Amino acid sequence: MSPQVFPTKGNLMTLQKSNQLAHKGYELMDRKRNILIHEMMSLLEDVRLLRDELSTTYRQAYLALQEANITLGIVGDIAKSIPVTSGLSVSYRSVMGVEIPQLTYEPEEMRISYGISHTNTKFDYAYKSFLKVRELTVKLAEIDNSTYRLANAIRRAQKRANALENIVIPKFEENIKYITEALEEKEREAFSRQKVIKNKKEKVKIDKKLAND
Repeated sequence: MSPQVFPTKGNLMTLQKSNQLAHKGYELMDRKRNILIHEMMSLLEDVRLLRDELSTTYRQAYLALQEANITLGIVGDIAKSIPVTSGLSVSYRSVMGVEIPQLTYEPEEMRISYGISHTNTKFDYAYKSFLKVRELTVKLAEIDNSTYRLANAIRRAQKRANALENIVIPKFEENIKYITEALEEKEREAFSRQKVIKNKKEKVKIDKKLAND
């Protein structure tokens, strides 16, 4: 029984509409959650491959740098002559209302800004490898941030879906059941009263007829 809900037809119609909206809300939340999970799983697969590639590229870059140090001596002064560049821009795309960052990195062509006579192919390879590391790091940062945002959105969608499924909808259905049963009971009582009244009227008619006879 729900003492806070008055058993009227108006309240019953309101609750039925609210219950329908709650079911639609649950379906939307569940659909959103599934789409976000699918999106995140595809990104996580990319992360695994990207981390492997980044790890390999890092090893190659540091190995080449180590070999350049051995053959050239300390390469710090040479490295200082390489200009620091960015070439990075940020935009966003929406996935079911979740803003996902898109980092656009335009890798620059390898520019020899240091004296070729003072370096060798090992240093050039190290330079090229670290450019690749920067490109992969930007991509990994984009995916990491995207998966973080998606995971938070999935948790929120799951929480709302659970609340609708386990709290809101059962409460609506409990109230609908209570009002429906109360109204049916009222109808039965009204029908019984009408039947009693009708029987009394018929009895009065019969009594009058017998009295006249």
